[in-house]
Amino acid sequence: MASTAISRRSVAAVSIGFAAALVLGGCSTSVASEPETTSAGSGIGSGITTTPAAQPNGDLAATSTALTRLAQIPIKGRAPKTGYDRALFGVAWTDDVDVEFGRNGCDTRNDILRRDLTDLTFKDGNNRCTVQTGTLDDPYTNTVISFTRGQDTSSAVQIDHVVALSDAWQKGAQQLDTQTRTNFANDPRNLLASDGPANQQKSDSDAASWLPPNKSYRCQYVTAQVEVKATYGLWVTQAEHDAIAGVLQDCGGTAPTQQPVATSAPIATSRPVMTSKPVVTSAPAPVSAPFKNCAAAKAAGAAPVRIGDPGYGPHLDGDGDGVACEK
Repeated sequence: MASTAISRRSVAAVSIGFAAALVLGGCSTSVASEPETTSAGSGIGSGITTTPAAQPNGDLAATSTALTRLAQIPIKGRAPKTGYDRALFGVAWTDDVDVEFGRNGCDTRNDILRRDLTDLTFKDGNNRCTVQTGTLDDPYTNTVISFTRGQDTSSAVQIDHVVALSDAWQKGAQQLDTQTRTNFANDPRNLLASDGPANQQKSDSDAASWLPPNKSYRCQYVTAQVEVKATYGLWVTQAEHDAIAGVLQDCGGTAPTQQPVATSAPIATSRPVMTSKPVVTSAPAPVSAPFKNCAAAKAAGAAPVRIGDPGYGPHLDGDGDGVACEK
C-alpha cells in the first residue's frame, strides 16, 4: 500500500511541472495534457522536484539512516511554552526565505499545494502561483480529497508543519534567530499538504502524542521529523525519542552500533572550545545562538561545528551533513 502511495505522489510531483505552461498562457483549466515549461528560481517546473523529506516504508537504508540521526539528537525535557507566538516564526507563508522555493514569487502555501496535489488548475492572471483546484492523495488518512479554493472549502486541505512550530519552540527554536525560525516555518522538508481535520487533531503534538492514522505512512512521517530536528539543531523528549525509534525499528531500521559522529569527525576532540570547556561535550542542552558565519566560528576556535554544539546553525552547514564549517 505504501509503495503504491509513494508512486502516485512521485507521479504527482512530475505532473506539477506540466502545470506551468497553461497558467503562463492565461488559462485555469486542467493542465495535465499541457507541455512543461521552466521557471527560473523555482523548484517547480525547473527540473528540480522536491518531495517531503520522508522515505518510503520498507526502505531499510532510509530507516536505518534515520535511526542513526536520531541517536545524534539530544534528549531533554520540554521547555516552557512561555513566550511562544506564531509571529516569532516570521510572516505566515512568506516567500522571503533561504530555503527551497524561497523568493520564487509565490507564497509557501501555494508552493506546497503545487508540489503535493495533482489535477491542478490555477487562478487566472496569477502567474500560476494560486492553486484554484486540485486533488490530494492524503498520506495521513489514505483518502483522496478534492481541493477547491474558497472561504468554506480551502480548509479541507491544510499545510501541516510536520514538526509543529510550538513543539519546535519548546525544544530549541527559542535559541534560533528570527530568520532561521522563518526558514524553519517555510522549509518544504517540514511541510506537507494534508487532510484538514487530521491536521487539526494533530495540533502541536510530537510523535509521542500523535501519529498518522494511516499506519503505512508512519515511517515516512517520523523520518521527516528526524531530518528536520537534526537539521535545525532541535532536541527530542525521551518519550518522543522512544516513539520514533519504535516506529523506525518496526519498519526494519537497524540502530547504529556506535555513534558515527565520533568516528567520522575525530578532529572535534582537538578543538579549543571543546578542551577548554569540557562541560559542552557532556551536557545535552540546546544549542546557543548560531555563529553568524563560518569566519566567526573559526575565529572562536569552534570550527568544525556539529549539530548539538554551541553555535551550530543550518545556515553554516552547506551540505547538510550535520558538520558545519569543516573547511
